[in-house]
Amino acid sequence: MRYFASARAASGVEQETLQLPAGASVAEALGVLRERHPEKLPRVLEAASFLLDGIAVRDRSRTLPDGAELDVLPPFAGG
Repeated sequence: MRYFASARAASGVEQETLQLPAGASVAEALGVLRERHPEKLPRVLEAASFLLDGIAVRDRSRTLPDGAELDVLPPFAGG
């Protein structure tokens, strides 16, 4: 897991490793993150986009391959 911007602030870490069962989905990984960081991160995850090994993933039921890298990208403000 790699966190960016407000996701990094909400989790309190830049990155972390999750140990998930084989065949776990993106949604299951997000559930673990909600449990680990219950105070602020769940709200960020609701609005976030995700990259799985550098490719946008919208289907949270998608299976995570072993050793996958999942990036949490909160909405970015800009101007």
